[in-house]
Amino acid sequence: MGAGEVVQGLKPVAAMVVVQVVFAGVNIFYKLAVVCDGMDMRVLVAYRYLFASAVLAPLAYFVERKNRTKMTWRVLMLSFVCGLSGGSLAQNLYISGMKLTSATFATAMTNLIPAVTFVLAVLCRYERLAIRTVAGQAKVAGTLLGVGGAMLLTLYKGAELNPWHTHLDLVAALEARHPAAAAAAAATGNNDRVIMGSMLVVGSCVFYAVWLILQAKLSREYPFHYTSTALMCVMSGAQSAAFALLVDREPARWRLGLDIRLLSVVYSGVLASGVMLVVLSWCVKRRGPLFASVFNPLMLVVVAVLGSLLLDEKMHVGTLLGAALIVVGLYAVLWGKGRETALEAAKVGDDNDNHHIHVVVVVPPEQSQPQPHQQAEADADATTTACEQPSDSDRANIASSLRHSHRYFHRSCGF
Repeated sequence: MGAGEVVQGLKPVAAMVVVQVVFAGVNIFYKLAVVCDGMDMRVLVAYRYLFASAVLAPLAYFVERKNRTKMTWRVLMLSFVCGLSGGSLAQNLYISGMKLTSATFATAMTNLIPAVTFVLAVLCRYERLAIRTVAGQAKVAGTLLGVGGAMLLTLYKGAELNPWHTHLDLVAALEARHPAAAAAAAATGNNDRVIMGSMLVVGSCVFYAVWLILQAKLSREYPFHYTSTALMCVMSGAQSAAFALLVDREPARWRLGLDIRLLSVVYSGVLASGVMLVVLSWCVKRRGPLFASVFNPLMLVVVAVLGSLLLDEKMHVGTLLGAALIVVGLYAVLWGKGRETALEAAKVGDDNDNHHIHVVVVVPPEQSQPQPHQQAEADADATTTACEQPSDSDRANIASSLRHSHRYFHRSCGF
């Protein structure tokens, strides 16, 4: 293998590392803007999706304008529900949970999404449990490990860990400028806060899992990734803005200056939801969706390090143990699904091979040679049998299986 091939092989790896670092930065900016600077989280979510829409809408227009089909009312309704579940509700619950806990805690909980998606898919009969197979056992075990890790993360704290000391504390600097926000955060600093925050983040994971299932339906009916994503961002932005205005109509909450608020919405909307989507799509196209999913826990590591260095977040033994169990459960679910996908692909290949039937005609020595017209009929029958192709229903079943297995991992990449 030459140096050029090595460099080409490392490009997707480097790109996925950058994607996860950028996504980790979103959690840090969320914490600084909402908890420390006192920004309304509903306004932050609205701005994020409005900024993302401004980036993705032109991108979708130029990339998919030649192949895009006409949009129907059903597609619009699915986009509205996807924006509500995966955008407005999921993000508002997630930021609310982070506000009561920590960036590291909330990020660790998001690794439950594949397990929650698996449970909902089984309940909705989109996924087979297959408990007697190794793949099914791995998915069930991974789900249980994830739930156990979440409970450990919530209920057990343990000894405090101080791997390094730093004099940089962005939280203290911002709280000094906004004492009201600091007082509001300190007023809920107890165990009830952690339990409530856990419930909010788990609720966010559930709504995100619902979005993944709905997104599968939307992808079947409208298979234009950039357009559907841009449409979802537009819906989420409109919903979040309406919700924020309904709760609080104070114009001052929408004011952006040259401060952490503007930096947070631009970073999360333009860079994370806009530019990184293109990079992530490129990685999935080059190396496959399972490759991209494997890098998800890297965001947890980056957030834990940055939270400890920049936000003065304390790490405890329970946090590390719970996060480790969740990550192990995540990989177990991904491994089980990967094995299941490989078996389905192999089965499809065998089915395709079985449709080609080879006919051997044995003529006994004592039998006289057939007449010319009989030989022609026999050759025609053999040719027809040998060239027999799968029926339309077989093609549909094969295509459906391949699309389903691909979408599962594609959705696990954080789209």
